[in-house]
Order: sequence, then structure tokens, then C-alpha cells
Amino acid sequence: MKRSWVQKSFVCFLVFLMAMSMVQKPANAQGDLDVNANAAILVEASTGKVLFEKNSETALGIASMTKMMTEYLLLEAIDEGKVKWNQKYTVPENISQMSHNTSLSNVSLREEATYTIKDLYETMAIYSANASAMAIAETVAGSEANFAKMMNKKAEELGLENYKFVNSSGLNNKDLAPYVDQVVGGADEENVMSAKDTATLAYRLINDYPEVLETSSIAKKVFAEGTEDQFKMPNWNWMLPGLVREYEGMDGLKTGTTDFAGACFTGTAERNGMRFITVVMDVKVPAGENSYDARFAETRKMLDYAFNNFTMQELIPADYKIKGQKTLPVVKGKEKEVGIKAESALNMVVKNGEEKMYKPKFVVDKKKLNEDGKLTAPVKKGEKVGYITLESKDKNDLGYLTDKGSNGAKSSVVTVEGVEKANWFVLSMRAVGGFFGDIWGSVTSTVKGWF
Repeated sequence: MKRSWVQKSFVCFLVFLMAMSMVQKPANAQGDLDVNANAAILVEASTGKVLFEKNSETALGIASMTKMMTEYLLLEAIDEGKVKWNQKYTVPENISQMSHNTSLSNVSLREEATYTIKDLYETMAIYSANASAMAIAETVAGSEANFAKMMNKKAEELGLENYKFVNSSGLNNKDLAPYVDQVVGGADEENVMSAKDTATLAYRLINDYPEVLETSSIAKKVFAEGTEDQFKMPNWNWMLPGLVREYEGMDGLKTGTTDFAGACFTGTAERNGMRFITVVMDVKVPAGENSYDARFAETRKMLDYAFNNFTMQELIPADYKIKGQKTLPVVKGKEKEVGIKAESALNMVVKNGEEKMYKPKFVVDKKKLNEDGKLTAPVKKGEKVGYITLESKDKNDLGYLTDKGSNGAKSSVVTVEGVEKANWFVLSMRAVGGFFGDIWGSVTSTVKGWF
């Protein structure tokens, strides 16, 4: 009898284990992917949705990934008309000497020769030319030191949190010192950012200035072609189509390597209208591999995970009316409320099979409301009164890059119709009605108290 009970219990236990193994676990990107780097992050590029992160808020060396900030500030100056692509730059002695340092990534720039800003930009974006980055910094800010100030100020504006910039190129200050009057920061200092901040910078760069991808996607180019200084520039991003570690859809963004930072890479790739951003920092090198290959191998791993497991889906349709919040109250109007709806469909990248993990959330624009939480007439048709977003039911959801920026899956909420302001007579009658209504309410309450 005892043996039979034990046997039955064991069988029940096995059945229980089998049943538990079949239960779908909640979404947790952290448990689905392992990246051999000191820090890493994976982000969907249109919304800034974080899909994976590892030690993503620790400031680490970024080496030449720095040049994404230099690119951002140059493209901003171009956009504002402060600098032009065909603008000429005359090379001073110190920049020329830097450009001939073959131990650093460079293309040779002749002293007193002139080059266009576009020429310098391409050598920086494609071949990571350090002297070209310095030339661009001087053009935009007047000096390397002033440019470093601009970099830190822009980082703050972009909502970055864990960073420090000391130069435009990403070099260690000891390598920069012979070519500048004075370095910014410590003698052996380098630029640092967290993986999350690096991804945020990349996110803003490709969304604010998507033309950056036209250059970062160039696999090979010849600098100063047709002259005695011509130089072949293969892109250091070996994952571009046509290069040794090519990856479908890869078109940016920036590599980086120093002794302090290790091997780093910010990559981005697009397939079927869906784009992801990856960052790996201080990649751990497996036996038999080199750091250059390792950073691309880890990036490939992250991108494969993203493209194989996530899809962009419409979770809220256009004209969606929010349950429990289909109207907003209106004062001083011909109508006392107005209908509201989502202005456009809301799309978000979702892990396959987890569409039901999200629910709509309405965020009203409090500036539109009075102290009583009501709109004040007149109200225009199609007036924006807030936005609708998606809230995850999963406590392990990683959210978005930053709440300070404009990122996130959102759709504006607008009024369905207009509400005209009521005339003085209507408003007077409402006031009178409200007055007598208050009196009647007071009387009825008193009478009820007698019984």
C-alpha cells in the first residue's frame, strides 16, 4: 500500500513538472539573450523601445563612437545654415601633423591645403579619421576646447545622464596632447558614456538627421581620388554589405577601439520597414577570436534575436475611442462635453505572441484643462488634448530610452468635433439653474434630516 502511494505521488509530480514546462513564461528579454560585453543594449529605432539591456547605465569608454556626437553637431550646424557642405577648410600645421600619425586612424591632410567640409565629414564617418574630426570641431566651435563644451551641453539637451566629453575624436588625451594647445580634462582621460546614452545619441542622430545613414552605409570610398594623396577608405564597420562580416540591412553607425574602451560598436540595421539599434561596449574576446570580430559577432547575435523574435504591430487603430474616457467635460460651451479619439494608429514593436501584454493608457494635456479638469470653450475640431500610449502588464518590461525625449509609442488624442462658446443668455440661465439647484439640494437634504 505504501509503495503504491509513493508511485502515484511520483507520477503526479512528473505530470506537474511537464505542465509547468508548458506554461508560457512572461516576457523577459534579459533571459532570452546573452551578450559577451561589459555593457550592451538593443533598441527599436522608431520609438526607442528597449528590448534588451546589460549594465546599460554605467559610464564606460566609447572611443570613436564619440564621432556620432561630432556628426550630430555638424549636421545641426549644416541644418541651421551655420556651416555649408562645400565650405572650404584650410589645414593648419597641427591638424596636418595629426593626420600623418599612422598609429591612429587617419587620412593624410596636407598643410595649407583646402578640403570641403563634406570631404572631412566622409573621412570621419567612413574611416574614423581623427584629424578630420578635429578639423570639423574647429569649424563648428572655433576650437577643440569649445567643441567639447558644446558636446556636453548637447548631451544634456538630449537627455543623456551618464557621460563626459573631453574631445571631438574619442582619442585618449595623451594621444591628442601633442596636437592641441591644452587638453580638456585629465592627461589620460577619454570620453565616456553609458550604453543607454550611446543608444539614445544614435536614436536621435538617425531620427533627427537620417541623412547620416547615406554616409555611414558607404562600405568603401577613395579620398582625394585622382591626386597623389588618394587613399582607399574601407569602412571600419565590417558588417556593411560587401565587407567581410556583412549583415543584411546593416547601414551604420560607428565603431570604436582604444585600450581604455576596448572594442565597441553602435550598429543599426533595417529589414522590412523595421529598424533596430545595438550598442556593445568593451566586448569580451573568446579564445581564438580578435576584438574586431567579437564586437560584430555579438552585434549579429543581438540583431538576429531582434529580427527573429519581434514584429511591428498596430496595437491601437486610428480613430480609437478610449474605454471609460470617450469624452472630456467642457465649460462655457454650447455642449457640456466633447468626444475624443486617437488621431492615428499606434504601432509598436512586440515580441511574437505577446500582443496582449499591453493596454492603452490616456495621458491628458493638463495645460488644456482648467482647475476643475475641464476644457474651456471654444474648442476646435481636431484639437490635441493629450496622447494615448501603451502600458505593459509585465513588470519586467524595459520601457523606452528616456522619458525626457520625444521617443515612445504615442498617438495624439484629438477632439471629434468642435464646441462653440455659449452666448451670455445661455450661460446666465445655467448660472441661475445652478443657483436654484443648489438651494433645492440644500432643502431636500434638510427635509430628509427631519425624518
